[in-house]
Amino acid sequence: MKKICKLISDYMGVLVLLSAVLALLTPGTFSGMKPSVINPLLGLIMFGMGMALRLEDFRIVFSRPRDIAIGCMAQFTVMPLLAWTLSRLFALDEALTVGVILVGCCPGGTASNVITYLAKGDLALSVGMTATSTVLAPFVTPLLVWMLVGQTVDVEVAGMLLSILWVVIVPIVAGLVAKWLWPKFTERATAYLPAVSTLAICAIVLIIIAANASKLLAGGLIIILVVILHNLCGLSIGYLIGRLLRLPAAKRKAISIEVGMQNSGLASSLATLHFAAYPMATIPGAVFSVWHNISGAVVARLYARNSGDGQGQDIL
Repeated sequence: MKKICKLISDYMGVLVLLSAVLALLTPGTFSGMKPSVINPLLGLIMFGMGMALRLEDFRIVFSRPRDIAIGCMAQFTVMPLLAWTLSRLFALDEALTVGVILVGCCPGGTASNVITYLAKGDLALSVGMTATSTVLAPFVTPLLVWMLVGQTVDVEVAGMLLSILWVVIVPIVAGLVAKWLWPKFTERATAYLPAVSTLAICAIVLIIIAANASKLLAGGLIIILVVILHNLCGLSIGYLIGRLLRLPAAKRKAISIEVGMQNSGLASSLATLHFAAYPMATIPGAVFSVWHNISGAVVARLYARNSGDGQGQDIL
């Protein structure tokens, strides 16, 4: 079973891509999967994140506050501003604009930690950034969304805050409590968590793509292009910020990956809950979930190839 789970997690990008293609080509096959399942699936992923966290992951926030602050500032400025700029540049309609900006305003995704490890980046910094941006998300994400689209779209700031608390923070806390109460069980379960998260992400992509397959086929090229640019620009600017601040290459890699890879499942969940009047707002999150796993695998190989003594050499 462990070998199967490892295979599933190792080929996460391929499985997510296959899920998207299947949903796009045969949407009727997955019509029985309802959007209401997205929140429980995201909660399951966050519960697994809580079980996988260690005390050391929180200590880094206090032992290396400058690195964490730089990373989180980049996370919550670069991606939201890129989302707003790309939405205007490509003249996206309101629904797609909301979706792209939701992706940009969300915290880092858990997959970024795996990619940072494969890239031979600063894994401790990556985990610390993910944990910190996730804890800040209930307050920062709704505020950023309101600032960027609140002039044209009704944004439920308080409702979004509560949604992120219930879908993200509560499951993480539950995972931490489970780890404290049943440490031996948690230790055994940790080996299966990446595979469970992978399957949950695949299911979320299946649901969203299948529900909007016809619309995506009719005009999906533009949103795919926007998502690709959003991700690649985030990865590049994150790395350049580290370089401008003269950080070691391993830290640059971590910040680059954390900035470029978002919790896009959360973006789709928030779109489903709070922007029901704009069904297409769920699409950018689903497309991002597919693409950033592909780009993450490529970036990890590129960064790892340019590593020397483990700290990494300069890329740019």
